[in-house]
Amino acid sequence: MELRQLEHFVAVAEEQHFTRAAERLAVSQSGLSASVRALEQELRTPLFSRTTRTVRLTEAGRALLVEAERTLAGARAARDAVDAVRGLLRGTLTVGVEQCVAGVNPARLLAAFHRDHPQMELRLRQEGAGSLLEGVAGGRLDLAFAAAVDPAKWRGELVPLARERLVLLCAAGHPYTGRPEVGWQELAGASFIDFHPGWGPRRAADEAFAAAGVRRTVGLEVNDVHSLLELVQEGLGIAVVPHHFSRKPEAARLVTVELAGGARPVYESVAVLPAARHTGPGARALMRLLRENAEAG
Repeated sequence: MELRQLEHFVAVAEEQHFTRAAERLAVSQSGLSASVRALEQELRTPLFSRTTRTVRLTEAGRALLVEAERTLAGARAARDAVDAVRGLLRGTLTVGVEQCVAGVNPARLLAAFHRDHPQMELRLRQEGAGSLLEGVAGGRLDLAFAAAVDPAKWRGELVPLARERLVLLCAAGHPYTGRPEVGWQELAGASFIDFHPGWGPRRAADEAFAAAGVRRTVGLEVNDVHSLLELVQEGLGIAVVPHHFSRKPEAARLVTVELAGGARPVYESVAVLPAARHTGPGARALMRLLRENAEAG
């Protein structure tokens, strides 16, 4: 079993398509297929269930994917460690991020990192908090920026980024707009717009409603903040979101109302890293840059 074969296998698993995986790896489709077949023959079991339209992992393929990602991450870390000793930062840095996570500007941070380390290839994956944690744990991501994670459920390192209150957003003319604050109990029965359950802001809002003992209905679910703000603007529902959402240009015509009663719920964001011994030189350099920018700002 070779690292090249594992790279081919992981690419097909992620793309769920041989042609796209071949294009991504810049190899021929026939060569990629032959590599995967050889791996299946060595392991004596199919790794993919293939049809004319779909490519899906078998149970054996799912089991191999976890170990393959971990093995490839270890190989990358070994190469990066040798380069770091030589004073170089090369290889690939793969960063995961939730959309509009507080406390970090990924575009600005990655641009500064690229200026400092132009020989390192950057990759960015935007996903929900649950997928980001799995990515860092499995070695698919070098680090991630996400909503707060329960320290008891994470074996690696968590670096706090920001902490802010949750607020209510509604369209102009909504009954709540003329009030300085609204109690949680008053929100029972309202129609809400929110992210899918895997996203950090949704989890923070769900936990806040549960703590207040209020059941709510999320009628419209989205996976990006711009769609959420547009739907609120059209009066299709209200939203409980981290406060920094209300400062976005798209929220200029929306009304922000404070939430009152009970504990003041907060949204927290963190940088998620593996255990220190598994954190690569690229991830450490990116975190140093993040801290330097925070101190300078």
